[in-house]
Amino acid sequence: MTTFDKVYEAVKLIPKGSVATYGQIAEAIGNKRLSRVVGYALHVNPEPGVIPCHRVVKRDGEVSSAFAFGGANRQVELLRAEGVGFVDGSHVDMTKYRVRALPMIL
Repeated sequence: MTTFDKVYEAVKLIPKGSVATYGQIAEAIGNKRLSRVVGYALHVNPEPGVIPCHRVVKRDGEVSSAFAFGGANRQVELLRAEGVGFVDGSHVDMTKYRVRALPMIL
């Protein structure tokens, strides 16, 4: 399994209505220093309808300004449609919607 495959498997584990950070995904695939690799993998997501990359946000809850499938507003729309709340127009309420832990993908 490639690193990108591991990223995609970890992202699929984020429940609907929740978010995870790039760092949480990196940690779940075994190297917390790979946050940027996680971002790149999500940018080239081969299955946007299957791999819910819109559920991955920055550590402070900010949505990506470069969301690959329609811009930051589209990411906000997708998250709100799942019931995710925001503290402002671009930051998820991380105290309520961030997953606490993801299992390791080896």
